[in-house]
Amino acid sequence: MNRKEQLIEDIQNLLNTYENVGETSINPDLLAFMDEDTLINIIDSLLVQKEEVTEANMEWLEKFKKHNVK
Repeated sequence: MNRKEQLIEDIQNLLNTYENVGETSINPDLLAFMDEDTLINIIDSLLVQKEEVTEANMEWLEKFKKHNVK
């Protein structure tokens, strides 16, 4: 597997880590025209989005705990 194929697989795997979302399968031909830097930027964006969702969930959980602990 070459580097681009690995990056495309990494993108697919990241997409499949989202809860309540069906399994994602990416046709490699759709991303094959992109260079490695673009694919890496997609991975970075996905990681940032995942981190933001996690942080938002933790904030909600903390608020929930505070409201229910009286």
